[in-house]
Amino acid sequence: MGSERSDADGGDTTAMALKILVAGGFGVGKTTLVGAVSEIRPLRTEELLSEAGQSVDDTGGVDRKTTTTVAMDFGRITIRSGLSLYLFGTPGQDRFWFLWDELSQGALGAVVLADTRRLEDCFPAVDYFEHRHIPFVVAVNCFATARTYGAHEVSRALDLDRGTPVVLCDARDRDSGKEVLIRLVEYAGRMHTARLLDTVG
Repeated sequence: MGSERSDADGGDTTAMALKILVAGGFGVGKTTLVGAVSEIRPLRTEELLSEAGQSVDDTGGVDRKTTTTVAMDFGRITIRSGLSLYLFGTPGQDRFWFLWDELSQGALGAVVLADTRRLEDCFPAVDYFEHRHIPFVVAVNCFATARTYGAHEVSRALDLDRGTPVVLCDARDRDSGKEVLIRLVEYAGRMHTARLLDTVG
């Protein structure tokens, strides 16, 4: 993403737009999070779950889920004046992972949504971003029916690299989702700065 200049008020203002991915397992709340925080009507590419997909889509723990993202979700949120985030929600099933490489091009970082009832479902997303050195935070979507775990317990269970932030959130709540995104931007900013200093030094 980049910068956009506007001289409408007679002065130069530079607006920065950053690309963020929202990833995680099937049914973890990615579409919900993008929809909750987006200030524009979110673009969704959802299709009804079909009988043909029952053999490949594990709906255990998300029995009431009737649709699935087949390409991406897209939304936008302004964090502060001059800083907007473009959010790209990735599909959760293995058969759509070929889209991840395209979606991750130019991304500042990612949110990996986790559900403690199906924590193993976010391992592929964690591995994906770790191997590509894309900064990410793990956001634990706190479902009412799930046992509550602390950030340290989740970090240890996922064997995260030291310093990778883990935050608890409610994907339905705009303020909660915005807090997750702010944590990601701060963390990714620190990571990118450290890498730049490494290359200079």
